[in-house]
Amino acid sequence: MATHYHLIISTLIILSNILPSHQNHFATTPPLPILPLPSYSQLKWQQREIIFFHHFGVNTFTNSEWGTGKESPKIFNPKGLNTTQWVDVAVQMGVSLSILTAKHHDGFCLWPSKYTDHSVIGSPLQDGHGDVVKDFADAARAGGVDIGLYLSLWDRHDYRYGKTIAYNEYYMGQLQELLNKYGSVSEIWFDGAKGPNAPNMTYFYSDWFSMVGELQSTINIFSDAGAGVRWVGNEKGFAGTTCWSTINKTALSIGNESIIDYLATGDPKGTDWMPAECDVSIRPGWFWHKSESPKKLSELLQIYYNSVGRNCVLLLNVPPNTTGLISTNDIQRLKEFKSALETIFSTNLAQSCNVKASSIRGGKDTGYGPELVLDKDHLWTYWAPNDNGKNEHWIEIMATNKLLKFNVVRIQEAIGLGQRIRKHEVYVDGNRVAKGTTVGYKKLHRLENGVVSGHRVRIRIIGSLGVPLISSVGLHFDPFWHPVGDKNL
Repeated sequence: MATHYHLIISTLIILSNILPSHQNHFATTPPLPILPLPSYSQLKWQQREIIFFHHFGVNTFTNSEWGTGKESPKIFNPKGLNTTQWVDVAVQMGVSLSILTAKHHDGFCLWPSKYTDHSVIGSPLQDGHGDVVKDFADAARAGGVDIGLYLSLWDRHDYRYGKTIAYNEYYMGQLQELLNKYGSVSEIWFDGAKGPNAPNMTYFYSDWFSMVGELQSTINIFSDAGAGVRWVGNEKGFAGTTCWSTINKTALSIGNESIIDYLATGDPKGTDWMPAECDVSIRPGWFWHKSESPKKLSELLQIYYNSVGRNCVLLLNVPPNTTGLISTNDIQRLKEFKSALETIFSTNLAQSCNVKASSIRGGKDTGYGPELVLDKDHLWTYWAPNDNGKNEHWIEIMATNKLLKFNVVRIQEAIGLGQRIRKHEVYVDGNRVAKGTTVGYKKLHRLENGVVSGHRVRIRIIGSLGVPLISSVGLHFDPFWHPVGDKNL
């Protein structure tokens, strides 16, 4: 009997080695996500990279930044208003979202609100029948550009400001007008700025946020406290060198200056996905002023590297002038900016290289190989190493023919499964050329010492929440970058 039993066991073992295992019929499963995760709307927002802001209102005609609220609506008279031109500029720049200041701190409304007469109703625009928000929304829709709206919390004109119930009702009424009348709105901007002598005011944020979500299901709410996108903490267009998309929203509040640093860096232990938006103007001021000129190309490029290149979206303000048009010199600088970005990033020198890695999840040909960092999907295909308990992994780009010559390294994570990388380094032929902390959707290292040449570029991940998932790697040459001491100049 025992002999018969052992014969059966031996036969089963032999068959198990001959016949394919049932599990081998299936693909290797992806790693578990690291929570929290971005929403669909947040992922779409992140991939825009650059979006536009348009500050336009009575300040445009008074040569000021913060209006008093006492301005007459009659001064608002953009005789050549053409919002289609604004949209055309966005399209030429490759921008897919533009945000308009529907109401700034002065309280003047660019749409005919039925809750106040401090609006375009009292202006010469179309004899009081104008509606800049409608013109803007219609032009954007025709041009394939999404819109966002800015509705200032602080209102220096309205008599209800400072009266908690009355003003919150007024504000909620205007929110409903803007989010009901003008089609799909992709972002709503809640700016917490207010002057030191402004009346004390309690805002019903929870009520507002709930109303916004009810009226526009795919909208991102921007504020110091999110809830979809957070302020980066400055108006220079710079993020922190460490920038997590995660943060604890319970630690945030609108207008709280003590959280500025926290907003800039985010929190690796954060329970909420709330990426940072970097706002800055193409000019010194937010509103158009005749005496001002656009920033230099070198400044705009630095802003790009320190915003988009630090896991953020760049919100670039391009203010219409008193005619109601984007100024010619601003358009020219934007063309130069777009051309420069295309020059730098249209060619990935790594594309013609071989790639290897420290390990591959599930082994070779499992759909997680290092070659995936060179495809065109920067979100859902990625190199994944084995989860072997180690906290160090690497991926290496190897030249096949001539030396690689570059001064920008691009690294992108598969953030659809969470942000993971805490610390990384870049080596060229064994010499470290860059180091950093977070990566996120996009990390751009513009090399401090300028152009480097080599055969092997290794990216070491030496700190990560779970296994790192790298979706894209690029080696680029930036001809506009000339650091002091660059031996290749």
